Amino acid sequence: MQSVNLIESFADFKDIKNIDRATLMSIIDDVFRNMIIKKYGTDKNFDIIVNPDKGDVEMYKNRTIVDDEFAEDSFDYDENKHISITEAKKIDDSFEIGEEVTEPVKMEEFGRRSVLSLRQNLVQKVLELEKNEIYNKYKERVGEVVTAEVYQVWKKEIMMVDDEGNELILSRTEQIPTDFFKKGDTVKAVVLKVDMKNTTPVISVSRTSPVFLERLFETEVPEIADGLITIKKIVREPGERAKVAVESYDERIDPVGACVGMKGSRIHGIVRELKNENIDVINFTSNPQLLIQRALSPAKITNIVLDDENMRAQVYLKPDQISLAIGKGGFNIKLAGKLTGYELDVYREAEEEIVQEEDVDLEEFSDEIEAAVIEELKAIGCDTAKDVLKLTEEELTRRTKINEETIKAVRAILASEFEGEQG
Repeated sequence: MQSVNLIESFADFKDIKNIDRATLMSIIDDVFRNMIIKKYGTDKNFDIIVNPDKGDVEMYKNRTIVDDEFAEDSFDYDENKHISITEAKKIDDSFEIGEEVTEPVKMEEFGRRSVLSLRQNLVQKVLELEKNEIYNKYKERVGEVVTAEVYQVWKKEIMMVDDEGNELILSRTEQIPTDFFKKGDTVKAVVLKVDMKNTTPVISVSRTSPVFLERLFETEVPEIADGLITIKKIVREPGERAKVAVESYDERIDPVGACVGMKGSRIHGIVRELKNENIDVINFTSNPQLLIQRALSPAKITNIVLDDENMRAQVYLKPDQISLAIGKGGFNIKLAGKLTGYELDVYREAEEEIVQEEDVDLEEFSDEIEAAVIEELKAIGCDTAKDVLKLTEEELTRRTKINEETIKAVRAILASEFEGEQG
């Protein structure tokens, strides 16, 4: 009965997915050899055959045949290693001195206590190894998106299982505020971290991590997966708003357009997964003023004064643009600051100055100024004639690809519009 129970316990392990066949056989061999050593003092002359397909183990003891005199009188005689010729011939009359006799070893020979101890060791070693395998597997998957099924919902966390039955934890702090899951729901999340607590792997996943949003973009936008577009930075206020700065290494590819897709086809799926989180995709630039301008979109900025030493920026806007810059709940300006790395201070442009200044959109000069020049000026935040005239020729030349001669000509055209007003 002991051997039958042992074989049944071993059979439970033969379908384990997280442990490879060779490793499982090695563990079983090791456990059985330890039991043999405890009883016989050595395992040198024992063979152990593990059959993982049938779920059983066979043990054999090999003894060398010696003459009867050696068996009776020699101090070197060991009944675990030797057998007399007389005893050997009782097994098979054809045996001769010097040959080996192989006999099966039955589990009953070890006693009930040894068999129970072996079973416990076997179970413990296999479970420990399986836990280590799960830990190592998920340690390599940190940053990957996984799909799991909810099986238990608690106040502070949700317990889920993947398709191999491994347990994953989605804590409340890693859930989007509007997330609501019930038992049986399928959930997507990114593997955040893997810890080992009391020999048990604890796999934590997240839906609020910027990495989760990055992986969703990689899935939806082939150009990102292929390396043609790079995500430079992501900042999020989960469930509310996110800003994604992207850059293309191929001039023929518009990174923002590729990420959004035709009629928003690519970004819609991501927005749905993130519970309608508002996602701003921004064309990355190393020009901090232009990056701040893009990050504060849809607000239109009048002027920016940078303090690079303290990483602060004074942002000047017309009164009707202030609320757009700050955004609902202050999320727009908060995320713009995180994206650009600058502490953004918003200032209202004096209303009397606005009344005094009559401005003209650059597009109005399209018959005198080339379209490419206008686009270049608008790219640095100069949407109107006054925007251009506020900057010096040196600064305009430095911040754009326009040559000095063209800059002078453009400023002259714009200045003539304001009755002698100097830029």
